[in-house]
Amino acid sequence: MSTPPLPDSPASAEVAEIERALSRITYLGSRARQHERLMALAGVPLDRAAVALLRQMADVEPMRPGELAARLGVEASHVTRTVQQLQRTGHVTRVPDPDDRRAQRIELTETGREAIARIREAGARAMQVALADWSPEDLRRLAALFHRMVDDFLAHSADEETEPARTS
Repeated sequence: MSTPPLPDSPASAEVAEIERALSRITYLGSRARQHERLMALAGVPLDRAAVALLRQMADVEPMRPGELAARLGVEASHVTRTVQQLQRTGHVTRVPDPDDRRAQRIELTETGREAIARIREAGARAMQVALADWSPEDLRRLAALFHRMVDDFLAHSADEETEPARTS
C-alpha cells in the first residue's frame, strides 16, 4: 500500500500544537511506570500488549486473530503470543467462527471483561484527579472534540486503505 503524499503547505500552528500535545499524551500513556501504576490501581497484573489487546476486544469482540493484529497494527505472531498468554490466565477463550467453522475467533471471558472494566475505571479515576479543576462543560467539550478527532482520523485512515484500490 502506498502512502499518500503530504500536502505541500506546512501545517497550521494550531494543528502543529495538537500534534505536539498528542505526542506528549502518547508518551505519558506509554511509559512503563505509568502502566505499572495503572495495573497496581486496577489490581490487574497484565503487560502492555495484553492490555492493548483486551481494550481492543472489549469494544468489538469477538474477532479473528488476524483482524485483531490489523486493528492493533502489529504482526499476527505478536497477537498469537499475547492471546496464548491471556488464555492461560483465563482472560480470553477461542470460539468457532460462525462464518467459517475452520477458523476461530478470540472472545473475552468474564475474567477478561472484569479486568478491562477495572483497568478503565482506574484510568478514569486517575484522569479525574488530573482534570479536577476543569468545569463539567469543558470536560464535555473536550470529550466531544476527542471523539470527533478520532472519527476523522479513522475516516482518513479508511480513505488511505482504499486509495490503492481506487487508483488501480
